[in-house]
Amino acid sequence: MNFTPGPTAVPPAVRDAMAEPQPNPDLEDEFTERYERLCDDLATVYGTDHDVVVPGGEGILGLESAIASLVSPGDRVLCLSNGRYGDGFADFVDSYDGEPELVSAPYDEGFDLEGIEAALEDAASDSEPFALATMVHCETPTGTLNDLDPVLDLLDEHDVLSVVDAVSSLGGTPVPTDRIDVCLGASQKCFSAPPGLTTAAISDRAWDAMAAREPSSLYTNFLPWKDVSDGFPYSHLSANVAALETAIDLLLEEGLESVFERHEDAAERCRERGRALGLEVYPEPERQSPTVTAFRRPGDATEIQQRVAEEEDVVLATGLGEMEDDILRFGHMGYNAEEENVDRAMDALESVLRDRRG
Repeated sequence: MNFTPGPTAVPPAVRDAMAEPQPNPDLEDEFTERYERLCDDLATVYGTDHDVVVPGGEGILGLESAIASLVSPGDRVLCLSNGRYGDGFADFVDSYDGEPELVSAPYDEGFDLEGIEAALEDAASDSEPFALATMVHCETPTGTLNDLDPVLDLLDEHDVLSVVDAVSSLGGTPVPTDRIDVCLGASQKCFSAPPGLTTAAISDRAWDAMAAREPSSLYTNFLPWKDVSDGFPYSHLSANVAALETAIDLLLEEGLESVFERHEDAAERCRERGRALGLEVYPEPERQSPTVTAFRRPGDATEIQQRVAEEEDVVLATGLGEMEDDILRFGHMGYNAEEENVDRAMDALESVLRDRRG
């Protein structure tokens, strides 16, 4: 059983759709019509009137493409972080010769609003405004869900474009997409489709900003996806598009409110079972995501993960980077966000912990 926070388990109907013969994405109208339906349905999931595009490439493509499409050499970019992926945005900015300014907070705390406001005011007084700001909605490595609205309020006051990584939250909890200029998702998290597709909801002013600069890349460039009536920038991943279309159909058939409630119930069940085992959740309750739970296991998370996989046939995840051996993660997202699946995974963990205690 796969109970990781992505790639997630894939429903049978999605696997079946991927196995069907596919139309030629370069030549057949049938594929273009499918792609356009998918973008329309994704706009419903995003809850937005913004354009939605679906390039071929794993979710990290979206993060890099947002930077490649919007950052020119020398542009100042405000990178807001309280996690590994927030830090990573600054690396992307640097790689495209932008000038990242990182406003960091501890991984178990919310964004540093005072620091963000000070950075925005300093930039305005220096007459060197930020071209955009980047942030992460759900930091998957720590199970942290960030409150975006206070940050978006500050960015609106200073007329700064916003780029948000919502890869691990979209489809599992509400995202304020209409307040965001580039909102990024991916197929392999709450949508429960295979890895391989990036999704992005892009505002008119973000499109305008992209059009006003010289592109630095074809593949990591959103602009060619704005109008695909004359063809796609490159041969699309037709089987992945068929799979994601089916996954989104399942989500919409269930209804978004029901989907969000199911994720909340699964998260609460996971944490309830964890508390009964004496486990501590990372971070504090007001910042815990409904899509992933991270339990603190200082120094033994990797050993427990390996034993749960070998002895109970349940695949969990640990933390990333310096926290690899200190956090054990459960991905109750998408197809796995069911209380019976949570119980199967927690039963496996309980069995291993009980055996370790003797």
